[in-house]
Amino acid sequence: MSATRAEICVVACAEAWRGDGEILAAAMGTCSILGARLARLTFEPGLLTTDGGAMLTAEPVPFGAPAGPVEGWMPFRDHLWLVQNGRRHVMMGASQIDRYGNSNISAVGAWERPTSQLLGVRGAPGNTICNPTSYWIPRHSTRVFVPKVDMVSGVGYDRAAELGPAASRFHGLGRVVTDLGVFDFGTADGAMRLLSIHPGVTVEQVAAATGFDLVIDGDVPETRQPTDEELRLIREVLDPRSLRDREVRA
Repeated sequence: MSATRAEICVVACAEAWRGDGEILAAAMGTCSILGARLARLTFEPGLLTTDGGAMLTAEPVPFGAPAGPVEGWMPFRDHLWLVQNGRRHVMMGASQIDRYGNSNISAVGAWERPTSQLLGVRGAPGNTICNPTSYWIPRHSTRVFVPKVDMVSGVGYDRAAELGPAASRFHGLGRVVTDLGVFDFGTADGAMRLLSIHPGVTVEQVAAATGFDLVIDGDVPETRQPTDEELRLIREVLDPRSLRDREVRA
């Protein structure tokens, strides 16, 4: 079975949780939520997943469906305990992200008079300082991948180093998944590196859509294709209404 670009993205998001074990998988955005649930159904059965709210589900549920049987209740105070103790891996969105993983979800434009008001910093500082953080960005462009974010909401590697051990001790950014490829920060200085490009995408396209120089080590492989079983789970179990295709068009 051939996979759509959205399905490639779902599997790439799922891979961000590989090896995490029994921690809470928190996700924002259709493909990242589907990715967390797919990871639990396949290679990471120990993950904790929710109904999108406070219920820990006994099994991963279809996108938008009621929780069904639950394993527990996660009030906000308990959720914050997991964040503060590194027992959650969140995949956030970002309105802007830079070379070192600083992200902005608060305001675009000059600090004194921003042109756009966004969400506010919300949980981004605590997420990036205290627990593993990845990113899902469905529209890769130079508007998002910028040389310098207008405001730091989520802390990147350069800022964490400047802040010292109190900030950098538990700081850790995982993957950045977009509609064009997969990235990480596995370089000596924590700069963003291109790991893979999705089928049909070129390295040149990714570079042109990025507002800073990516680290590119040799030949860049293609993002892996979903297995037949993963495609069945995505299409028949987790997202039978194909909501993923509204977020990432073929």
